[in-house]
Amino acid sequence: MNLNHTAFFGDDEHTFALTDDMIAELERITDLGIGALYRNFAYAHFKLADLIEVIRLGLIGGGIAPERAAQLVDTYARNQRIEDLLPLVTGILDARWGGPAGA
Repeated sequence: MNLNHTAFFGDDEHTFALTDDMIAELERITDLGIGALYRNFAYAHFKLADLIEVIRLGLIGGGIAPERAAQLVDTYARNQRIEDLLPLVTGILDARWGGPAGA
């Protein structure tokens, strides 16, 4: 099963994947389990930093070097409208939760 999410972000189309290692890091950073984090996004109970971390870790899990992922997030996610970031984050989480849309 493909658990990746592909979307245009910043300068190009990128693959995002929350691998087990990236989920463990996300849980460590947010101090929430993946289920609680997913629920919080579904009910709009999230921190801005959580949005940024899902994108950054999704890029790393998708094969982007950590330094490049941080650079992309700094350039294209920070200080952007939340309503522009939320669909990307939801897509990344949904791909891992139940597989990509239409799968």
